[in-house]
Order: sequence, then C-alpha cells, then structure tokens
Amino acid sequence: MNPKIAIVHDFLQTFGGAERVTLALSELYPEAPIYTLTYNKKLNQFFGNKKIVTSYLQPWSWLPTKFLLPFYPQAIESFNFNDFDIVISSSHSFAKNIITSPDTTHISYIHSPMRYVWDYWHSYLKDQKLIWPVKPLVANFLHNLRIWDRLGVSRVDIFIANSKYVADRIRKFYRHTSQVIYPPVDTDKIQFSKENQGYFVAVSRLSKYKRLDLAVEACNELNLPLVVIGTGEMENKLRQMAGPTVKITGWVSDEEKIDYIRNSHALIFPGEEDFGIVPVEAMAAGKPIIGYRKGGLLETVVEGKTGLFFDEQNTDSLKNTLRLFISKENEFNPNEISDLARMFSRQRFQDEIKALVDKVWYEKNR
Repeated sequence: MNPKIAIVHDFLQTFGGAERVTLALSELYPEAPIYTLTYNKKLNQFFGNKKIVTSYLQPWSWLPTKFLLPFYPQAIESFNFNDFDIVISSSHSFAKNIITSPDTTHISYIHSPMRYVWDYWHSYLKDQKLIWPVKPLVANFLHNLRIWDRLGVSRVDIFIANSKYVADRIRKFYRHTSQVIYPPVDTDKIQFSKENQGYFVAVSRLSKYKRLDLAVEACNELNLPLVVIGTGEMENKLRQMAGPTVKITGWVSDEEKIDYIRNSHALIFPGEEDFGIVPVEAMAAGKPIIGYRKGGLLETVVEGKTGLFFDEQNTDSLKNTLRLFISKENEFNPNEISDLARMFSRQRFQDEIKALVDKVWYEKNR
C-alpha cells in the first residue's frame, strides 16, 4: 500500500527555482494534489495537468502581495490534510506553516526562512521608505508574523534544507536540524559549449537584493559587453544605468536563456543566494561563474575550477575579479565545469526525496 501524499506550495504566480522544486515533486508523485495560496493560469504549461487546490484568497490573487500578506497566515492554516498520510511542503514563506493531524507526517523542504521577517527585516523596512505613521504599524505586523512563523515551524516533522547555508539559517531562527537535499537542475538538458560571442551574462529576477546593479556598473566602467536577463522592480533603473556595452533583455524563454549562457564568456552572479540554480545551469553549459563569496554559491562553485569569487559586495571588488578572470579565462576547462554540475541533477533530487519518503512510510507502518 502506497502513502496518500499531498504537496503544498506558497503561491504559484511565477516560475522560478522554488516552482521547479514543486514541479519535480509533482512528477515524482503525479497523483498528489498541489495546495497553494493562489495560482496563476499562465503556469498551466507546467502544472496544467495537476490537481491544484487554492485558498479562499484566489479571487484576489491579482492584488500585489503586500496587500494580501496579512491574510496569508490564516489562509495557509485553512487547508485540511486529514486524509493524507504524508504532506510535502515546498516553502520559502508560508507553506511550511500548515496544520496537519498527528497521523500525518509533514516533510518541509525549506528554500529559506522568510528573509523580510528574520535576518533582513531591518533592511526591508528601510527599503520600503514608509512614512512615520505607517512604519511602526508595519514593524509591529512583522513582529507578530515572526512569532507566528516560529510557532508554525514547530508543527513540521522533518526539515529539508536546499543547502548547508539554509540549514544553518534554519538552525539559527527555528532551532531545528535539517537534512540537505540540493534542488533539481535540468543539467542533462543543457549541452556545454566551448565557444563564446564575447559577452558576459547575468540572469536573475531583477530585485534590489540580487545586486545586478553591481554587474551593470562594473561592465560600464570596464567597457565590457554584458547581457542582463530577467524582469522585476529594478528593470527600469537598470535600463537607465546601462551604458553602450550593456543590454537588458527583459523576459526570455528558458531556451533563449540557455542560448545566451552557452554563448557567453561567463555568468556574473553578484547576489547572496540560498542556493542559486542559474549558476549550476551555467556550469552545465561549461561556463565559469564570477560570484559573490557568500551563501549557497560556496557549495556549488569550486574556486579556480568552475569560477572565481569577489569578496566584497561592491563594484570595485567585482571589477578586480573580472580583470582576474579575463587574465585566466583560458585556464578553465568547459568539460570539467560541466561534469561538476551533474551532481545537482533532477534525477538525483528525486532519488533523494523518494528515499526519504519511503523511509518515513516504512517507519510509520512497521
């Protein structure tokens, strides 16, 4: 007898790294319904054949997240999982805080503790540039959300972290240990390339904390060709910053993204990430990484073999590493870089998840 499994995701509105994890889980357990706060039908190309269960917030899913944020805690707790043996949540915010019965095992795959509630909440408040009467109200809401979040994780039975870096943050903020299972990357679908068309590439959601401004400024000042791929709230500002050697593409398909990467010198990755799927995709294509020496990137990039790090998150530090890379580019072996990326494959992820679920089910029934 197989376990009855459900999958939970925060909200399915865009398709990024967290959504790729949920899709890989759904492929592993195709009969499992996917519970999510809100769902955007533009993701039907990925999830259209799945049973999607949304919360009562779905009619208002068109509203910006900041307006729905106060309602997410109650909405995620409203789902009923009493009919399931095992629930697997894929969470960077609310999905891990579901309520399950004592007979249901909750396995939570944590992409990150909520940054704007925990380690980055001071920066988050500052970046919002709130007026005085509003700022203390928002600060108080985040305080209460932090208490709720800490209470919610006490209901998780088994934690999985997407990197050792996230495992450390789970230990710090939630006081729990976790097993590390790296996210799935479609490395087998990416052919490596020894050629390049003379430009660097940066691929990311164009959010402030991703620090794509550093890549644009560095390439402006060094007169280096750069292609920036992505969309987000920083897109207009980056377009204004971009000099004659910098191209901002906006949104492109996965196929176009990989083509840009395969034809580049290297990927510039200036942000601090919990894991970072794009650098692994670039390595699968045989391309080195020029990245900030912090976060999950330290677990995927081998300095001197698959890339180089810069130590300070500023333009001068990145410029120095770009100069160093240009002088050493011929020392990087595309075959070796591509081979090292294979350890993060989708098959490896699914095998490790299945082994854990099988173990849980065996122990529940022995």
